[in-house]
Amino acid sequence: MSSEAAQTTPHSSPGRVAGSTALLVVLGVLTSFGPITTDLYLPALPDVGDTLDVSPSQVQVTLTTSLIGLAVGQAIAGPLSDSLGRRRPLLVGLVLYALSSLGCAVAPSILVLDVMRLVQGLCGAAGIVIARAIVRDCWSGAAAARIFALLMGAVSLGPLLAPSIGGALLGVMDWRGLFVVLAGVGLALIVATLVCVPETLAPSERRETSLLVTLRVGRRLMADRLFAGYTLASGLAFGALFSYISGSSFVFQDVFGVSAQVYALLFGLNGLALLVASLANHRLVDRLGPHVLLNAGMVTLVVGASLLTGVVLADLGLAPFIAALWIAVAGVGLIGSNAVALALEPQAGDAGTASALIGVIQVLIGAAAAPIAGVAGESAVPMALGVLGFALAAIVTLRILVGPLHRVEQPGKAA
Repeated sequence: MSSEAAQTTPHSSPGRVAGSTALLVVLGVLTSFGPITTDLYLPALPDVGDTLDVSPSQVQVTLTTSLIGLAVGQAIAGPLSDSLGRRRPLLVGLVLYALSSLGCAVAPSILVLDVMRLVQGLCGAAGIVIARAIVRDCWSGAAAARIFALLMGAVSLGPLLAPSIGGALLGVMDWRGLFVVLAGVGLALIVATLVCVPETLAPSERRETSLLVTLRVGRRLMADRLFAGYTLASGLAFGALFSYISGSSFVFQDVFGVSAQVYALLFGLNGLALLVASLANHRLVDRLGPHVLLNAGMVTLVVGASLLTGVVLADLGLAPFIAALWIAVAGVGLIGSNAVALALEPQAGDAGTASALIGVIQVLIGAAAAPIAGVAGESAVPMALGVLGFALAAIVTLRILVGPLHRVEQPGKAA
């Protein structure tokens, strides 16, 4: 098989439907569980604080608990999917996600909401980690990078559409109603998974799992300099993105004085940057390769973060602020899909565990970034410095552990 063919040929094994459009659509929505769960709710954060009589920083903790749940849930669901197959853990996670979303809707206090958001994240994590593992089951090489770019494009629709939908829904319901909507999303995905998602991990390829085995595999993966480099760099880039996401509603609405509806539109405009970058990545990855595009994304993120910090410190106003954010977010759009594809490519038998580890690190870094934006009250400075700090850490980590010129061989997989 030629090298080019090896990079574009999907797996062809019993039970795998690598070319299914319906499968890709469902995987795209599952991969978007993070932004769907957080971004629909973002326009309501100030209302949550008013209703439950808590500070903005306390409300932002509900984002942190959700992210912690997403991290821990991926650590559980990924190894389970290597042992039990992909469908069963996925369906259980979706059922529990719908139930926990209803729990969020009736939470009487910020403490209960924190707990239910934690559970919601735990359950929704199954969709994220198992969707990535299914891609690794079915595609390899540059083909996998293209599929991950498509999924990143789907993820970008979360920040593009969810805040606008959330802002519109707040016109007819309160913030509690948004969680009822999320429960409905979970129910719809249960049906879609039953109809469209086959089992992609054959019984002969499953591995016995336990906490000890999972920890051993995780230690081996993080001892791999390249896996660690791609994983940590993409996680730090996610930290830059979440520094913006977690503080955006307060910065736009409290600092710049826009309404919840205008905020949703502005947030969606920055989500468009993720979509544009992901589509560009999908078209260019065969020609340039995932590593070149990953480095381009890192540079773009650092440039955008530097401009953002300068705009905030110089108090240049809303328009330059949005433009700088757009550049930074576009950089993240080039980072995620390529870093994940490069990290997962050599992990044939441990794709679920490796996918979980990538997700855990991303989400934990995002959870650490979430409270930063609110530490100075009504100010955009902490958010801007958070974006810049994580962006610089990401590019330095990539350079140290991977290097600027490293090329990953893309071995073919039998068609």
